[in-house]
Amino acid sequence: MVSSLSPVPRFYFIFVTCTVCNIADRVKLWETVPSTSARPEEIMPAIRLTAAQALVRAMAAQFTEIDGQRCPLFAGVWAIFGHGNVAGIGEALEAAGDSLPTYRAHNEQAMAHAAIAFAKASRRRRMMACTTSIGPGATNLVTAAALAHVNRLPVLLLPGDVFASRLPDPVLQQVEGFADGTLTANDCLRPVSRYFDRITRPEQLIAAFERAMAVLTDPSDCGPVTLALCQDVQTEAYDFPEAMFTPRLRTPRRIRPDLGELAAAAEILRNARRPLIIAGGGVFYSGAEEELMAFCKAHHIPAAETQAGKSALPDPHTLNLGAIGVTGTAAANTMAAEADAVLAIGTRLQDFTTGSWSLFSADCRFIGLNAQPFDAGKHRGQPLVADAKAGLAELRATLGDWRAPPAWTDRSAQLRTEWDALSAGFTQAGPTGTLPSDAQVIGALQRQSLPDDVIVCAAGGLPGELHKHWQSGASGGYHLEYGYSCMGYEIAGGLGVKMADPSREVFVLVGDGSYLMMNSEIATSVMLGLKLVLVILDNLGFGCINRLQHATGGASFNNLLADSRHSTMPQIDFAGHARSLGAQAVKVDGIAALEAALVAARAATSSFAIVIDTDPFASTDAGGTWWDVAVPEISEREEVRAARKAYETAQKREQRGPP
Repeated sequence: MVSSLSPVPRFYFIFVTCTVCNIADRVKLWETVPSTSARPEEIMPAIRLTAAQALVRAMAAQFTEIDGQRCPLFAGVWAIFGHGNVAGIGEALEAAGDSLPTYRAHNEQAMAHAAIAFAKASRRRRMMACTTSIGPGATNLVTAAALAHVNRLPVLLLPGDVFASRLPDPVLQQVEGFADGTLTANDCLRPVSRYFDRITRPEQLIAAFERAMAVLTDPSDCGPVTLALCQDVQTEAYDFPEAMFTPRLRTPRRIRPDLGELAAAAEILRNARRPLIIAGGGVFYSGAEEELMAFCKAHHIPAAETQAGKSALPDPHTLNLGAIGVTGTAAANTMAAEADAVLAIGTRLQDFTTGSWSLFSADCRFIGLNAQPFDAGKHRGQPLVADAKAGLAELRATLGDWRAPPAWTDRSAQLRTEWDALSAGFTQAGPTGTLPSDAQVIGALQRQSLPDDVIVCAAGGLPGELHKHWQSGASGGYHLEYGYSCMGYEIAGGLGVKMADPSREVFVLVGDGSYLMMNSEIATSVMLGLKLVLVILDNLGFGCINRLQHATGGASFNNLLADSRHSTMPQIDFAGHARSLGAQAVKVDGIAALEAALVAARAATSSFAIVIDTDPFASTDAGGTWWDVAVPEISEREEVRAARKAYETAQKREQRGPP
């Protein structure tokens, strides 16, 4: 395998150098160039480059530091070329070679998913860029950009754009605004970008690049950045200041808490009799896993995990209640309902976490420990705007020897033990000859897993079952995209996770619906020599939404293939399809055969797909909590009318105003 991607450190940030990468050559720049920028009075010479060449050279000059070792901030660029970028940035990337590696994908949305997953698995310490042509290539980025925006993850999007000169206007693939001559297809990316800029002159890149880097590396504003590159400007030359290409070290900013907010947060906890912690994805991005464990132990506070925060604590830890919310464990949700104070760390408190704000009592006090003030103050909470690691350390020092009441902590351990026993019943193999449930497939994978494995999944019913039942072996071993709940993320996301750390075995769980939406990056994984193990669950449709349709009183309609308009039911050979893309593949019948195939897949040296038929109706009916899904007020169906009555009753539990 030829790759310039070094394995990404886990929470303890051990830097591992890939033997076939050229990171060392790039880091040699530091031997002759100081990491500090030149002073204004030191006039540095200019370098004449095209705008595209300048952008590529500037990207290659960005570095980060992990465990005292400097490595390139940008691990590479995903590219699908077209007439809007092949002659400009395409030429620049080819010339850059290994100083900024270029990777070819098969779908623009998928390659952006891979880049985003890489950044997430890298704890936002490293990132990638994506370049496309001006039309469908650019608009294919919109879904992925929204995903990165929701999940606060960095990715640099470099779509081509129309001619700034407008001389050949309109060009092929140009989207014309009848009332706005400046409008292009890339404007679709504005609402899903943290920072958006259209480069219409080469010199604009000087300021725009710094603004882009500021957003991509900021702990609170982090998210997707779009630099729309007019295709003629990409090829225009300009005398760029040499300082733009001086190696630049980008280290994460650790925001310290305000003393007033710190005192207020500590006072809420000291007065609490039933405190609870909610661990979100911000714990990982701060590298605060050890600090979180120390905080829980010091103050005897039980913790629950969001989808993004799962595996922040060791799963067997006595204070770890597991998943919270709509897809939560009975242990976590029982404690949440009784809690009088919640310390929410690095979470945006979306409705799946809060049960649409019905899970907690009206008098429960919230403390929002978050680098983003927007998230820190949610639900009338006491904001504690800070980096998670720094904030936890200072809050622990402020609390001193204060501890939660022993009865509360003991209740937490008892509920967790009860849930583990209940969960085991759902994940054990069922009777021979019956279609297995998602939970039973997860149980098989759990029994065959090693602590260092990574599970990747997104959207549908699988994330809910994984959130409840999966027991993570090591930090970062649970990689779920559920902020945007984006079908099609799974395989491309698994590729990005594998790029971040090739030393870990990556298992991608994907349903037949998501597989059919986006599967092309199986071929990319084979091409790059980045092995994935795919477990494809075929329940003949969108089983999760079919169950939701039933729960709201609806009839099965347009979700399962059998309930959709058709003249012939499709007979899809998923194993054959995966083989056609270069993977090894088998179809298995039953849980025992699945476990045997998982052993074979681990021994394989290239991507391996396992297909298994599953029950579309079975799901775990334990744990969980209410979720606000509006039900029609009027319907001819008695089932809908009954569901509406239940809905109106449940709505009364939502916290709508100050207590």
